[in-house]
Amino acid sequence: MIDADTLRSLVDYDSDTGVFTSRAGRRGVTRGRTLGRADVTGYFRFMVKGRQYLVHRLAWLYVYGEWPANEIDHIDGDKGNNRICNLREATRSQNCANRRKIGVGLPKGVQRNANRFQAVITVNGKRKCLGSYLSPEEAHAAYCAAAQNEFGAYHCAG
Repeated sequence: MIDADTLRSLVDYDSDTGVFTSRAGRRGVTRGRTLGRADVTGYFRFMVKGRQYLVHRLAWLYVYGEWPANEIDHIDGDKGNNRICNLREATRSQNCANRRKIGVGLPKGVQRNANRFQAVITVNGKRKCLGSYLSPEEAHAAYCAAAQNEFGAYHCAG
């Protein structure tokens, strides 16, 4: 695994834009070239010394001088926004709490249960039922209250 000093000697990182650029020309890489491409999951990656790294983790290493102890969360949910002010360390549970709901239908934390709507939340890998409600809005409100209580600033209602 690469260390911060080696990384800094090979690339430059602009913390205001979240973009890495090559520092020295090496094997077909021109100086100043923007590094990183989105993978199939939407996260940006690039190769350093023969190993593929996630850009947000490299940004953390570059700025703070050490690898993050946990996961790195994109505060705004945009996997391509690797500005240091948009990155924070998070546990797996906190990172999942900040995920946006994908798809259409019921709000985040709500599932249909016969003629009612059930509010559910997952904390540390364990799913909790928060009750059954007449409307999806009531169930979502229960989910949001529980998520705010469990995850604080990491909670995303979307």
